[in-house]
Amino acid sequence: MIYRRRSRFGLPCGYYRFENQLRRCVKGYGEGDYVRLRDEHGRLWHGQAQILEDRSLRLVFRAPDGGLVSGISDGYGIILRDEAGATWRGYID
Repeated sequence: MIYRRRSRFGLPCGYYRFENQLRRCVKGYGEGDYVRLRDEHGRLWHGQAQILEDRSLRLVFRAPDGGLVSGISDGYGIILRDEAGATWRGYID
């Protein structure tokens, strides 16, 4: 299970870390449905987490310049895809 702590709303909270195939990293902290990440260029990504009917987790992150990254977690890890088609894999610690 990738979730260690849960907020009072049942959503995971903790440290988020994502990496793509070029070893670029985005990391940050989330509490409940609010997640804030920072990439290696210093841009802040604000996102939301939502629990779906099948108990999987859907994540959507937006950058201030209009960039969008979204994905899903199945309990073993998180896979995101950005607008350029790059895949980001990560976890919640």
